[in-house]
Amino acid sequence: MTEAEALIALNQLPRIGPVKTNRLVTTFGSATKVLTSPLQQLEQVNGIGPESAGIIIDWESHSDPSEEIRLAKEREIAILTREDDRYPRKLLDSHDAPVILYVWGDLQSRDDHGIAIVGSRRATHYGKESARKLSFQLAQAGITVTSGLARGIDTCAHEGALAAKGRTIAVIGSGLMQLYPPENLGLAEKIASGHGAVVSEFPLRMPPDKKTFPQRNRIVAYWTEGTLVVECPSRSGSLITANLANEAGRQVYAVPGPIDRPTSAGCHDLIRDGATLVTDGSQILEAFQFLSFDPTKTESSPTLPKNLSSEEAVIIETIGSDEKTIDELVAQTKLPAATISIAVMKMELNALLIQLPGQRYRRKTKFSG
Repeated sequence: MTEAEALIALNQLPRIGPVKTNRLVTTFGSATKVLTSPLQQLEQVNGIGPESAGIIIDWESHSDPSEEIRLAKEREIAILTREDDRYPRKLLDSHDAPVILYVWGDLQSRDDHGIAIVGSRRATHYGKESARKLSFQLAQAGITVTSGLARGIDTCAHEGALAAKGRTIAVIGSGLMQLYPPENLGLAEKIASGHGAVVSEFPLRMPPDKKTFPQRNRIVAYWTEGTLVVECPSRSGSLITANLANEAGRQVYAVPGPIDRPTSAGCHDLIRDGATLVTDGSQILEAFQFLSFDPTKTESSPTLPKNLSSEEAVIIETIGSDEKTIDELVAQTKLPAATISIAVMKMELNALLIQLPGQRYRRKTKFSG
């Protein structure tokens, strides 16, 4: 058995986890030695009692590394150990670093200099639009946007990065063969097909549960330069991610929201506790001077794209010399709200549209076909 196979086997064992596995490997010198050590020696390791030791002794009843490798190869999923050059360097600093990372897609070194964007699953229109806009700005500047592929803010963060033709990493709380939520399979496929990667530390067939999501959050927090919380109530998994980021010495950012909405309470708590208030991507990008983003771009220097998409042309024509909200554009163009939101965001960033108070938009320049 190879060392990688032994690590895969340990990662598949119930009630062991990365902390115990890392401690065992450090104690015995290798994963293969852990699997071949006698019961008494295993029990002497700090934190490894009779139950855990018994599971390790009986590891073949719980895991099948050869089958796991076969399934991964069949689905073009890479299995990374900490010895692999592609394993994210930032994760190595933590005592609970993932034993294994399953990667669907590709990882690049610049992904270690990303920003996490997280927030509520039950997001409001305000939260979703904020997530898309900020993610678009960051991804367009070359920053990898990392999130959790969950409903709500996470989904919008990935969509914004894809709309900018940037990179995005989705760290999920289940195995890659049990992708959750299932309606985001199409989004995951887009990410994995040349725009980043979908990543999990869990065995391929492992379903999500109440423990896997908090465990996933630490990867999101540790992997990135900072965490941006867009919208969340005062009790939210997003706050766990923010706290983990803060404990790891990463920057925490938060988007303010309406003061009378419980959905903004978590972000306001973070801001009061010292998180950086963010309303525009340039406020984060100031810390990324090496990236190609010009925060000095203003309305006085519009940049017209050579070719508008069919959706953008319809929106420009519908707005005309008037002002429109997203809802009005949806009603008048019959285009999906998500399509319009992304198109409007792109046109705003390209100085074709200007956002006015009340989430209304007007044309900045005359459009000539």
